[in-house]
Amino acid sequence: MTDEHLTALLAEKVMGWTVGPDRFMMGGRRWLPHWRFQPAKRLEDTFRLLKCLAPQDYAMGAAASGGFWASVCVAGVTGDARESSQARALTLAIARAIGIVAG
Repeated sequence: MTDEHLTALLAEKVMGWTVGPDRFMMGGRRWLPHWRFQPAKRLEDTFRLLKCLAPQDYAMGAAASGGFWASVCVAGVTGDARESSQARALTLAIARAIGIVAG
């Protein structure tokens, strides 16, 4: 799954946005271009997802190997991820916790 496809699914399922060809429709006649919301690449967008999701618990940190790990628990389901990027690790953990990506 590409980052763009993952972002579109998360925008729909977590943020409640409608996905258009080049933008996210946020409701109330507001929209956001796709390039302005990239949770797999930008940590501030990842935290925006996390805040909207309101998980029961989450944790993240750096692995001894130099990568990052993240764990997110939503409705009793935990999603874990290890990646080279902190934003990508947390985004994948969120996606796994809500069942978008298999873990």
